[in-house]
Order: sequence, then C-alpha cells, then structure tokens
Amino acid sequence: MDLTVAELKARLAAADAAELAALKRSLAAETRKGVLSAVASAEKRIAAQQAEQQRLQGLFDFQNQLAQEAGAQVVAGLDEVGRGPVAGPLAVAAVVLPQKADLPGLNDSKQVVEPVRRQLAQRIKEVALGWTVQFIPPEFIDSHGMTFSLKTAFSQALAALEAQGLAVDLALLDGNPLHFDRREKNVVKGDAKCASIAAASIVAKVERDELMRALDEQFPGYHLASNKGYGSAEHIEAIRQLGLSPVHRVSFCQGFLQESLF
Repeated sequence: MDLTVAELKARLAAADAAELAALKRSLAAETRKGVLSAVASAEKRIAAQQAEQQRLQGLFDFQNQLAQEAGAQVVAGLDEVGRGPVAGPLAVAAVVLPQKADLPGLNDSKQVVEPVRRQLAQRIKEVALGWTVQFIPPEFIDSHGMTFSLKTAFSQALAALEAQGLAVDLALLDGNPLHFDRREKNVVKGDAKCASIAAASIVAKVERDELMRALDEQFPGYHLASNKGYGSAEHIEAIRQLGLSPVHRVSFCQGFLQESLF
C-alpha cells in the first residue's frame, strides 16, 4: 500500500472493524513504527467499541428476558433521584423503551458525565415509546415521609404512562421492593443492568438538575445549581445564614438547625 504514514494513520483512525481487518491484511509487511502504532491504537478503539456494543446489548437482553419470564408486553423502567437532598423535590422517571434502541453510553446516571447525560436524556426521549417525570415537593415529603413519597411518585409515573396509552404490565424498579403496585419487580443495581431503568435514571437526573438550576435563580444564595439541594458544607452554612427557603425540606434540616442554636 503506497501511502504515507500520515495518510495511513488517518485511514486507520476512521476505520470500522471490517475496514481495519482489510487494512491489516494489506499492511502485513509494514515495518514503519508510526503505522504499527496506529494499527495498535485502531485495534484498541475497535475492541472498546465492540465491548460497549455488547454491554448495551446486555442491558436490553436482560430486560427482554425479564419481560419474557413475566409474559409482559409493555415494560416500564422506573428510577428516582433526590431521595437524600435537604432541598428540592423528589423526582421519579418512568421510561418505556422498544426491545432494542440505539442509545450509546446508556448507563446508571452516576456513571455518565453531565454533558453526555443531557445528550442521552434527549435521545432517550426521542426513541422511547413513552416517558414521564413526576416531582414530589418538599412539603409533601415533610408531611408524609420518604417511603410514602416514593410510592406516590412511582404510582403517579405509571399512571402518567397509562395516560399516554401505554398498558404497562411490568414495572422494573432499581433497589429494594416498595410494594406499591402488583406489576412491580425489583432489580438490585438495576440502573446498571436494565436498559429502561438506566434510561429512567438518566432522565430523572437531568430533569431534576434542570429544575434545581431554575430554583437557584429563584432562591439565590443556597448554591442549588451546584449542590442540587444536597447538604454540602456550603449549603448548610447558607441555611444558617439565610434560614430556610420554601423549597427546603424542614424535616431534613432540623439537625443542623438545632446545632446552630447552641
């Protein structure tokens, strides 16, 4: 192959698996170090891409197997964000995906960096058969507690999907059982195993983060855009200085508010 090192590097960098195999055959006698290094880099890139494709396929295979075992046609994945913050709502997302979808990077939201999360959330909304995010406000959490708030949010999410015309017959949840619905099935570490739960975790996280940025503008001084309502040292100090805002969970703030009195 009568190409310069730079030309070969460019072709190798852009090659897919089939193209790389063909290039390697034509470069069997190649001895230039720059080209050999580019071949090795291309091999690593293709191997990583194939591993990612297998991981993504595994997310859908896992979910489809659960659906088959349950005899379910419409499967919703649900996940929550915001159980622990001292400010802002609890958010629960529910997503119904097709049996297969092109969602590169889909994973537990905690494993995905913010710019990619936003892109993924948009893509999930485009390919999903249905999706929703339900918010439970701080005053409801204070009045009813977290367990009842979670059950309420999950129930509302399923109802919202049904209002979209989706007859959900299997609801997959990450974590421990809530016993909120007969269709519930719990999957330990489901946001890393199951496509629709992972999708729900992404959508819930992105939607809640957007809301917290809006609340930061409405209630400045608490740094809600950066701490997302969690009890960081900076956030706790702001509460001590400014008092509670209407978006704080009073029941979650009692401990350090009492400490400030002594």
